[in-house]
Amino acid sequence: MKTCGLIFLMFFMQTITQKVVAQSTDMNWKAGMAKVKITPETSMWMAGYGSRTSPSEGVLHDIWAKALMLEDAKGYRSVWVTLDLLGLPKAVSDEVRDQLKSKLNLDRSQIILNSSHTHTGPVLGNALVDIYPTTDADEALIDQYTEQLTQLLVDVVVQSSMEMEKVHLYAENGVARFQVNRRNNVESLLTEQTSLAGPIDHAVPVIKVERMDGSIKGIVFGYACHPTVLSLNKWSGDYPGFAQIELEKSHPGAMAMFFQGAGADQNPLPRRTVALARQYGRTLAAAVDAVLEEDMQAIESQLSTAYREIDLNLNQPPSRADLEAHCASARGYQLKWGQRLLEEAKKGEKFMESYPYPIQVWKLGDWPLFTLGGELVVGYANQLKKIFGQHSFVLGYTNDVMAYIPTAVILEEGGYEGASSQVVYGLPSIWSFNIESNIIQSMVELASTIEVEPQVNALLKK
Repeated sequence: MKTCGLIFLMFFMQTITQKVVAQSTDMNWKAGMAKVKITPETSMWMAGYGSRTSPSEGVLHDIWAKALMLEDAKGYRSVWVTLDLLGLPKAVSDEVRDQLKSKLNLDRSQIILNSSHTHTGPVLGNALVDIYPTTDADEALIDQYTEQLTQLLVDVVVQSSMEMEKVHLYAENGVARFQVNRRNNVESLLTEQTSLAGPIDHAVPVIKVERMDGSIKGIVFGYACHPTVLSLNKWSGDYPGFAQIELEKSHPGAMAMFFQGAGADQNPLPRRTVALARQYGRTLAAAVDAVLEEDMQAIESQLSTAYREIDLNLNQPPSRADLEAHCASARGYQLKWGQRLLEEAKKGEKFMESYPYPIQVWKLGDWPLFTLGGELVVGYANQLKKIFGQHSFVLGYTNDVMAYIPTAVILEEGGYEGASSQVVYGLPSIWSFNIESNIIQSMVELASTIEVEPQVNALLKK
């Protein structure tokens, strides 16, 4: 009997110890949130469509920059900024991050600057330089706005750092299905199709920031789809803007932040009306609400971050003779691109051979988050999820939007995402065919530095 009692006591003590260990896991984060309106106060050229012939003509709804500052149990901080913009060029992103290093001691691994890619936001300086028919006066307005925006972005992050309070974080993926792979489906024939072709990612990643009283402080959510429902000349965040408005309306006191995924080859179809933009915004908001209403995974208060810039090689640039032949027949922005490069060639200037491409990994508890620069096609998200798990969050359009980032297959196929879009962004040539293997391999290596491992490795360790 004594032996049985001792065994029972040992088992009881072991159970108590296990419970204490489980309960000692720190789930308490700190978070601060802030937002600032970035709607231009004057008429300006709008970014996204080279076919526009005039500047903006009013406001459909305001556009915003929003910041979420996170701090884990050990005091390690990071900030996530979402922007209702086409994309931040490198010069602006670098300046914002340099100032945040100076003011808040945040290095580049700790900062996410993600653009929604709305096509009804303003043109920024040093971005898409060949496609807009701007005058000197237009350029002055663009430069002035870009300078003001840079300071607003720094200020909103600083403000978020002053609003810190204890919170819990939760994450999960939902689903929405209004995006269509635009390379594999003809928009004009969509109503006749009974099935859709091409790779796609229907995931709606969601992070809930919950106050200690159980109320929602923040909703961070994403989707992989071009915000190109609207082509009118009024400022707006397109369907992501309407989704954020809808969520903030249904969750008073909460801030909703949208981030763009790997949506470069995904379009919302059908499109071109405000009613459809509202519809897709409500659809996305409903998908987010479905996640919020179900059980979500609580995230342990441990934060790790990693960042690197890798060299993405470009193919052989066009010769002077190639450019002269191009300019003889080209029109519009393609002619401007050719003339600019031809002038550089005549001056003996050397064309860019590679680009410093930003990649980044965050680990929130055990939840992996991957960010990549440029207009990222969906193939990258699908590959990273196969490697690291379907629960992974993948963001494109982050920290620098310099060009489309095609897979090797898309490069071989050509088309807009694989070839001609490089002209839109002003690059001298298409990417080298090792772009995909370079990015994926570099992502795996970077992830390993903060113990984010491929699924196979994790399973083998178990």
